[in-house]
Amino acid sequence: MGKKLYVGNLGYDVTSDDLAQLFGQHGTVKSANVISDRSTGQSKGFGFVEMSAGADEAMAALDGKDYGGRALKVNEARPKPAGGGGGGGGGGGRRW
Repeated sequence: MGKKLYVGNLGYDVTSDDLAQLFGQHGTVKSANVISDRSTGQSKGFGFVEMSAGADEAMAALDGKDYGGRALKVNEARPKPAGGGGGGGGGGGRRW
């Protein structure tokens, strides 16, 4: 089974294809996805790479490596917390 990796501190011009090519030098990439803002389409500066082989080698080789003038942050992706995030309400103060 493969691993999903989080890749942070990406330059805003890095594409999903760039990630696939970079990580493909260290193993077999199943998918690569740079996350972008839904409303603007601007990269959020991070992405995910799913690898069927070579994930540990890619993590070791690329974490901290300079890519486009920025030091990459690569680690194993953590699962999204259940139940969604944020929201809350809290109701504010009561008015009598």
